[in-house]
Amino acid sequence: MHHFSPDRRAHLGQWAALAGSALCASQAAAQSPAGSVAPERKVTIYLSLEPESLDPTMAASASVGEVVHYNVLEGLTRIEEDGSISPLLAQSWSVDESQRRYTFALRPYVRFHDGAPLDAQAVRFSFERAMAPESTNKARKALFDNLADIATPNTHTVVLTLRHPDPHLLFRLGEATAVILHPDSAAHAATAPVGTGPYRLQQRRTGHSVTLVRAQGQGRSQAATIEQVVFRFVQGREALAALLRSGEIDLFFHYAAQNLHGVEADSRYQLLLGSSSGKGMLALNHRRAPLGDVRVRRAITHAIDREGFIRQVLQGRGTVIGSHFGPSDAGYLHLAGLYPHDPAHARALLREAGVVAPLRLELALPPPSYARIGGEFVAEQLARVGIQVQLKNLEWGQWLAGPFKGDFDMTLINHVEPMDYFIYTDPQYYFGYDSADFRALVQRYAQAVQPRERQRLFGQLQRHLAQDAVNAWIFAPQIDVVRRKGLRGVWMDYPIFVHDVSAMSWN
Repeated sequence: MHHFSPDRRAHLGQWAALAGSALCASQAAAQSPAGSVAPERKVTIYLSLEPESLDPTMAASASVGEVVHYNVLEGLTRIEEDGSISPLLAQSWSVDESQRRYTFALRPYVRFHDGAPLDAQAVRFSFERAMAPESTNKARKALFDNLADIATPNTHTVVLTLRHPDPHLLFRLGEATAVILHPDSAAHAATAPVGTGPYRLQQRRTGHSVTLVRAQGQGRSQAATIEQVVFRFVQGREALAALLRSGEIDLFFHYAAQNLHGVEADSRYQLLLGSSSGKGMLALNHRRAPLGDVRVRRAITHAIDREGFIRQVLQGRGTVIGSHFGPSDAGYLHLAGLYPHDPAHARALLREAGVVAPLRLELALPPPSYARIGGEFVAEQLARVGIQVQLKNLEWGQWLAGPFKGDFDMTLINHVEPMDYFIYTDPQYYFGYDSADFRALVQRYAQAVQPRERQRLFGQLQRHLAQDAVNAWIFAPQIDVVRRKGLRGVWMDYPIFVHDVSAMSWN
């Protein structure tokens, strides 16, 4: 039997020891020779997942946006902590009566880091790149396939004509997938992005960190007090403990976090508990028998004690969900009750589907602790209904090259992009769900104009995925942000995963 509930007193003691070591290291760093960035001008942010690229328009992981979005690369609009929309590269916009034609006025005098002007042609280039047949942009179906025309009547005006109205358009334009890239260097954005943001790339050390420095002369950089930000990538509690001892970390960003109890006893730090748009789930490959059978998928969902998962794996920091939508989504339906924890019913469904026990399946696990520890919990749960699970630990690159390409039986993953139900309209997506009825429902929802009709159809989208048990949805994670006291401008709630360093400062 595996034990998932850590001893609170032990963690308090461990964290206190780490805190003392980190404080000594921090004091030593303050006395370091001149030439480095002053402590009050620098921030070090810890992320548990290293981005595979620095181009958020073509990369799969959300950690890419955490590093470059709002910092190096910017979009037409900006999503605030409360989910509201404000201007960014577009200083204003208007919408015609049809709700299909949006006219954006770009901010004047904005330049890329190499001095080239930000103009309407750069916007057009970026959007046409995202629309191209070979594009892997995650927002292609939701945003760019809906663009019927992109007009640039003058240098600082962009007119977008939609195929159908989209009340979420301004939000989608504020996501990392819609940032504006430099037309001359977009092909190299994965390793050397050139943007309009207040920071530029200084150094990237694979397996270690990405360092950004303030870009002189940029609009938002003039008000920024942080001159340098270092994003450190580390996996495992031991590695994190080493960073604490060295005094390097000012901000920890976690979703589905592990072992943070002790921070509550550390007077140097503050724990912020917020919400996100994440959907943690056991993703199932419909191409692999017998997972294409809805009875088997329902049995798997009934077999998992989701409340128990949240208590033991997430230390209670999460909410049970029953479809690919989270409580932060407007119009969210709580559908977890469709599949209560019922091992007996799960076994009955497997027998009805003709499954002979034991059913042997492989569970691929990416690096985050919620997956590694959660995988053991899920395996124990499924074993009780006759499903024997072989756990397979993968590094992030292996996960992208394997499960994300469709080579898996099951995988435990947290999808963080808001309103990303469009992935279920693509039979080529990694879990291979192919439903003409769902695609038709999404089309009806997209074409609906009346708010009441849209609300009704949005509820149907959620119910359809839940009734098909496309995946076994488990949790909407709570966001745990640990910040060093005195660091201001840190978000508590994350409608999107982003860290705007220009808004941060030391008190």
